Order: sequence, then structure tokens, then C-alpha cells
Amino acid sequence: EVQLVESGGGLVQAGGSLRLSCAFSGFVFENYAIGWFRQAPGKEREGVSCRSNGDGSTYYADSVKGRFTISSDNAKNTVYLQMNSLKPEDTAVYYCAAIFVFASPDHVDWSHPTSYDVWGQGTQVTVSS
Repeated sequence: EVQLVESGGGLVQAGGSLRLSCAFSGFVFENYAIGWFRQAPGKEREGVSCRSNGDGSTYYADSVKGRFTISSDNAKNTVYLQMNSLKPEDTAVYYCAAIFVFASPDHVDWSHPTSYDVWGQGTQVTVSS
């Protein structure tokens, strides 16, 4: 059974940092990708970042470039999202999701929710001003 479990959310002041974790299991193929999304109340789900396990490529939304970093520990089957210089507008429920077979960004839009095959349950991140 494929499973994704997020952790690490919480309340932080503006300018602070949080690290989210996404523990995954049950994948069959090696060229999967793990993405992070967020959804604030009344807004659409937004792609934040993605990492391709096949070649290690990483992708970021413009709104988080230079502040967020996605990384992985394959020995632990975990992908992380390090979030620095947090802003109140980063407040949202953060989800990790997986694409089972990620060929290339030319064929798969990493930032679109419909590209993903399975989702975690989400973790709340609240940034106070």
C-alpha cells in the first residue's frame, strides 16, 4: 500500500523557520517524484516544490524560491521541505504528494495537482505577523 505521511507543521512567527517531513512507503518504481503543495482557506491548491528521485532535479514556485529548499533522505524514505524566512502569506495546509512515474518536466506539470497519484493528509503551517 502506498502511503504518505506529513509532519512538522506548527505555529511560527514571521521570519522564522520550519521543516516539514513527508515519509513515504510502497513505491514500486525509482523514477518517482515527490511534491509539496499548500492550500490556504478560500484559495486553490498551489504547487510549492517538487523533487524528482530519478535525477535529483528540484523545482520551486516563484513565491518560495530562495526561501524554501526540498531535499530527501532515501535511506529513511523521507522528503523534507525546509522553509526559511516565513511570511504570513505562507500560512496554509501543506500537503505532500507523489507522482509514481515522473518522466520529465516537459511531459508532466509538477505544479498541477492533477499530475499526482497519491496524497498525504496535510499539516497546518501558521505564520503570525
